[in-house]
Amino acid sequence: MDNYRLHWTKAGKNERQVSAVSYSASAAETYKALKAAQDGVSDVEIVKVAPGT
Repeated sequence: MDNYRLHWTKAGKNERQVSAVSYSASAAETYKALKAAQDGVSDVEIVKVAPGT
């Protein structure tokens, strides 16, 4: 199974934020939409990661 994390930019932060957990492909799409809907969040990306990371 492939694993994915979210990367995003948050207003007022100088570095990109990274999700603490990994998601399946379908769950990553759901959480991407939820994250993108938050105030001050932009440029949400799904990034494939190695299993166990």
